[in-house]
Amino acid sequence: MAFYSIGDVAERCGINPVTLRAWQRRYGLLKPQRSEGGHRQFDEEDIQRVEEIKRWIKSGVPVGKVKALLEESRTMTHDDWTYLQEEMMSVLRYASTSKLRAKIVAAGREHPVDALIDHVYGPVRQRLSLDHNTARIMCSMFDGILIEYVAATLTERRRKSGKEALLIGWEIDDRVRLWLEAWRLSQSGWHVSVLAEPLESPRPELFPGQTLFVWTGLTPTRRQQELLQHWNEQGYAITFHQP
Repeated sequence: MAFYSIGDVAERCGINPVTLRAWQRRYGLLKPQRSEGGHRQFDEEDIQRVEEIKRWIKSGVPVGKVKALLEESRTMTHDDWTYLQEEMMSVLRYASTSKLRAKIVAAGREHPVDALIDHVYGPVRQRLSLDHNTARIMCSMFDGILIEYVAATLTERRRKSGKEALLIGWEIDDRVRLWLEAWRLSQSGWHVSVLAEPLESPRPELFPGQTLFVWTGLTPTRRQQELLQHWNEQGYAITFHQP
């Protein structure tokens, strides 16, 4: 597991180190580990939490009230997520792109990205994958607006400091899920570009000097793991994106 100093996190997330210390000490929003020398050590989960805190504050929530909202979002039950799924399905049945777009935007403001992907958008898309025309049309509309929303979110993320990364689908079929995973990855402070067409092999030599993430959809196969290790040994900055 990679760890980052408070300076690394400040640069990656565009937050002053003084602010990060205040979020930890005064408001109890962060709980970094400590090195043997007593220095703060942040992991990817901490970075995602920083981005989530920023999102709440940007939406107008006072910093003193953010902790309760973070805890609430993590205690939502299965029934709560099912209710959100049903709300999405209800909007889809009316085939109103404007209402669906508004619903997706509102959900993005109110809930963590990981939870939306895993507990709402993924299950709704699975329900819509039924093989009849109405469901397929609804799924196509849903997918189109999801990609539109994620692309806008990734563009907005570039207004903040961060490092460039390219996300590549490796032997996958679900292109929409690839965009959702790019959205998830951006929550760790990356400026993510998406290679729209999945590849049979990422071929990192075509992207010299770039940071590459590959998403395989499922657990990487032994062959994929061996290839990635080989590329790492050759000096390429390529790693699996594993939510």
